[in-house]
Amino acid sequence: MISLLAGKPAPQTFPVTSISVTVRSPFDPTQETTLPIQGEALAESLQYTATKGIPSLLNWVDDLQKIYHNRHSTSEGWGISVGTGSQDLLYKAFHALLNPGDPVLIEAPVYGGVIPILEALKCELVEIPTDAEGLRTADLRSILEAWPDSRPRPRAIYTVPYGCNPTGTTASLERRKELLALARQYHFLILEDDPYYYLYYGEQERPPSYFKMEAEDGHPVGQVVRFDSLSKILSAGLRLGFVSGPSRVVDAIALHTSSANLQTSSTAQAIGFAMLSHFGYDGFQKHTEYVS
Repeated sequence: MISLLAGKPAPQTFPVTSISVTVRSPFDPTQETTLPIQGEALAESLQYTATKGIPSLLNWVDDLQKIYHNRHSTSEGWGISVGTGSQDLLYKAFHALLNPGDPVLIEAPVYGGVIPILEALKCELVEIPTDAEGLRTADLRSILEAWPDSRPRPRAIYTVPYGCNPTGTTASLERRKELLALARQYHFLILEDDPYYYLYYGEQERPPSYFKMEAEDGHPVGQVVRFDSLSKILSAGLRLGFVSGPSRVVDAIALHTSSANLQTSSTAQAIGFAMLSHFGYDGFQKHTEYVS
C-alpha cells in the first residue's frame, strides 16, 4: 500500500543528486575534510521528516545534554525538538505557555528579540532588575511575596544566564540557586535561553546550567525549559536550534510547528548533523573553545 496521507513527493523526482560540505578540523584548522551527504542520509535530507527533527540529530543532541548537563531523557520524562533557530522555539514556547494579558517575568534589560513576541500577546511584562551577578533574585522574591491574590501569578520567567544580551552578564551560582528555589516555591517555569553557553571562557569555572541544576538536588524535574542555538557555533544561516524540557511543553511547541511550518529544514538538519557527527563530542568541545 502506498500512503498518500503526507503528500510526500517521489524522491526520484528531486533533481539533487549530491550534497557535500567542507569543514575545517577542530584540532588542526589547516586541515579540511569534505563530508558527503549521500544514500539514505541524502534521501532523508530532501524529504519531509518528523516534526521534532531528524532522528540522527535528535539522538546526537540527546547525548550532548547527557555530557554537558548530566540529563537523561528516557528516565526523567523530558524531550527535545529541533527548531529553525532558538528564536523560532522561543516564539512557540511563549505562545504555548501564555494567554493574552498574562503576566510574564523578564530580566531587565532584556534581549530585544522577545519583546515583540510578548507585546503581540499583550502580556504584562514584569521586569526584574539585573546587576553584575545576573538577575536580582532578592527583588524577584519581593515582587512575588507582594503579588496580589486577585491577579494571576506568572507562569514563566525569561532569562539569558550566560553572557546575557544586552548586558554581557553571567549569572552567579548563588543567584542561580535562588532563582531555581523561587521557581519551585511559586510554581513558574524558567525559560533558559542559552545561545552563549558554549562560548563561555575565562579563568573562572563555568557555572552549571539551570537545566543541569534542577536534576542535582533530589527535587522533581520539570521546572526548566532550555533553549540552545547552533547559530553562534556552526552557522547562523543554517538556522538550527533545539529546545529541551518537560515533554508537555516540548510537545506543545512541536504541535505549533506541525501546523505552522511542518518542520525545520531537513537539508539544514542533515548538514548540521554531518558536521557534528564528524567532529564528535571531543571535536565539538574543541571547536567551541576555538570559537570562544
